[in-house]
Amino acid sequence: MANVLIRNVRKAFGSTEVLHGVNVEIEDGEFVILVGPSGCGKSTLLRMIAGLENITAGDIAIGGRVVNDVAPKERDIAMVFQNYALYPHMTVRDNMAFSLSLAKVPKATIDQQVQRAAQILGLTQYLNRYPRQLSGGQRQRVAMGRAIVRNPQVFLFDEPLSNLDAKLRVAMRAEIKELHQRLETTTVYVTHDQIEAMTMADKIVVMNSGNVEQIGAPLDLYDRPANLFVAGFIGSPAMNFLSGKVEGGAFKAEGGTSLPLPQTSNGSDGKPAVYGVRPEHFQLNPSGLPAIVHVVEPTGSETQVVAEFAGASVICAFRERISAKPGETIRIAPDPALVHLFDAATGQRAA
Repeated sequence: MANVLIRNVRKAFGSTEVLHGVNVEIEDGEFVILVGPSGCGKSTLLRMIAGLENITAGDIAIGGRVVNDVAPKERDIAMVFQNYALYPHMTVRDNMAFSLSLAKVPKATIDQQVQRAAQILGLTQYLNRYPRQLSGGQRQRVAMGRAIVRNPQVFLFDEPLSNLDAKLRVAMRAEIKELHQRLETTTVYVTHDQIEAMTMADKIVVMNSGNVEQIGAPLDLYDRPANLFVAGFIGSPAMNFLSGKVEGGAFKAEGGTSLPLPQTSNGSDGKPAVYGVRPEHFQLNPSGLPAIVHVVEPTGSETQVVAEFAGASVICAFRERISAKPGETIRIAPDPALVHLFDAATGQRAA
């Protein structure tokens, strides 16, 4: 196992710079997820750690050794890709053993490593099958097993669950997390799915347009997003935003509605601001403010309501079941202890 240090790393393709001085510190044994929208640079950064992309500037160190000019096969890493990349003419056993065979590892050691990985991943009974005889989830486990047998310092995952259906993705999330808890190997995982990031990571790196927006534990990012981008990206459904200004110790929305400020607010009167409320932090309250219902979406565990509130369209998520219909008015109130305030000019958190 090893730590990974990414120091002021830049990447340019010709005159186009796609990473702008990225700094990330990954501790030994940590499960870190790089998350962000398509094109933010997360997969490029992962490929640079693996040695599949050259570094334009900066340093990447694995286990204290700078690997900028080290060949991928000498970095002691193992990578699991989005497509399983299994050899169709080889059995599961041979697929998992292939890299060790190339390295001329003794056969007894190879058999021991393959058996260990197969037992960890529940593949023992499938060792003599071919990839075409396996389900998508089983193929992904074979790809993971091929990485495990190498006993690397660092695991790299590049959107490994993207090709799976929703139910299987949930199951595989738990399997990968359990695998990390068992092996305790440093893991860097790339995804665009913030639910994957929230449920699996020890630490999340939120990226946008080649920059790191915020680094922190999942609940830290959820509870105290550093800026509007992180606030809107982390959480599903996304946080609601209302434009307005701070006035007289309250937030005055553009529609004229006054809303309570968080106690930690340091916004000054008259300053343009953005008021953030997560859908689940709206409460049904007879003395609350009116909201006109547009859409009601029952999901079973909760009811999501799209409504017009304070001059804007918002999404509310209620644990209780409500009988409201489109066109009707409900009364809701944001929990003042859980609202967020952002500076409208910079997008940075104000409270």
